[in-house]
Amino acid sequence: MKRYETFADQIAELIREGVLAPGERVPSVRQASRQYGISHSTVFQAYYLLEDRGLIVARSRSGYYVREQARRVLHEPRMTPSRQESADVAVSELVFSVLDSLQDPDTVPFGSAFPSPELFPLARLARSMTKGLREMSGNEVLKDMTAGDADLRRQIVLRYTLKGMPLPPEELVITSGAMEALNLGLQCVTEPGDLVAIESPAFYASLQILERLKLRAVEIPVHPREGVDLDVLADSLARLPIKACWFMSHLQNPLGASLDDDRKRALYALIKRHRVPLIEDDAYAELHFGTTPPKPVKQFDDAGLVIHCGSFSKSLAPGYRVGWVAAGRVAEAISRLKLMTTISPSVPAQMAIADYLQHGGYDRHLRQLRHALETQQGRMLAAAAQHFPAETRATHPAGGYFLWFELPERVDSLRLFHLARERGISLAPGPIFSATQGFRHCLRLSYGHPWTPRSEAAMETLGELIETF
Repeated sequence: MKRYETFADQIAELIREGVLAPGERVPSVRQASRQYGISHSTVFQAYYLLEDRGLIVARSRSGYYVREQARRVLHEPRMTPSRQESADVAVSELVFSVLDSLQDPDTVPFGSAFPSPELFPLARLARSMTKGLREMSGNEVLKDMTAGDADLRRQIVLRYTLKGMPLPPEELVITSGAMEALNLGLQCVTEPGDLVAIESPAFYASLQILERLKLRAVEIPVHPREGVDLDVLADSLARLPIKACWFMSHLQNPLGASLDDDRKRALYALIKRHRVPLIEDDAYAELHFGTTPPKPVKQFDDAGLVIHCGSFSKSLAPGYRVGWVAAGRVAEAISRLKLMTTISPSVPAQMAIADYLQHGGYDRHLRQLRHALETQQGRMLAAAAQHFPAETRATHPAGGYFLWFELPERVDSLRLFHLARERGISLAPGPIFSATQGFRHCLRLSYGHPWTPRSEAAMETLGELIETF
């Protein structure tokens, strides 16, 4: 990173943590230069960057101030108690109706599970794919088909190592996106009828997988900021024959909650004590807003119990369907199961990503992507504060591209979904995130697309529709 980018991120962190409040003046150019030991030019470049990110605003003859993102602050949602018993899962029809609402390109995509393609270096990836196709050897394709492209695996192992988590290459398996990694991991450690501890609310795809594999869900409540409730999990593991846990330890979908390192360590101690494998869905790992990348629960795994799943779909290459699993003790079983099903993800797609990771400036792209998402989050929160009812609560995640809204209890988010769809707006209603179809008055909105006047108008329309209940 250039020096002005580093300084800009330091100021952004102060804003994010509330040290610099909305409307407060940031250090003057002279103060910042003296305090941080940088030139006036570096300070100006940093402040210009923060202006572009929508975090500060210049006032004539007065200096720079933290932007007033909203006239009021939306309070954090409350944590919903869980039944703590097992339940059959049947959410697919609801999920398919939400996904169908995104087919119309004129729909405002607040219900989308993916960020906008405009945020990704697709042209540069295409050049990497062309290069890979020219250099592709038939023998190498066959040799690497099961475990994955050797260059890509080396690049992923390198990123683990740079995060202080050396990974044996033989533990890594390339998959068709994170969803295949999660599917394979779950199939390797469960049988139909088994109980699986999942989050509540949970990513709807995890519920669909449980439904397809005829597994039963034990819902563990998630705090909107601190993550999965470890006390409830401990009680459930002690009382019920749970065969696996499936959690997102960082930027959980849909809440955006993240466990800190102490809670991750405690989570690992729990699963180790009960010898229950953890399928760790870490698809949003690279989308953190802070300067320090978080480490997963996998960092504590000394017994091969954590099946750590990642993907490039949310951070680099949507549509390429390239993910991976650091599979611990079940790596060989996952490789064999993959050979019996999909065999291999697209080899050219793997080669393209491997070349990009090595030569394309992946970390520079990630910084730009994080800055864009942080700006878009601020604008959606500001719009919600302006247009939604006063009782509305919302999450404030430190990354990702989803916000979870708790609306007044009179609001039926399924009915709101249909009303909004008639107005050309997609959203994700709360019941699709629950095995028992709870969270009826909640919804998830995506800020993963560039903010436009149409986005602002859609938030105003949603506010008007909510007021009709």
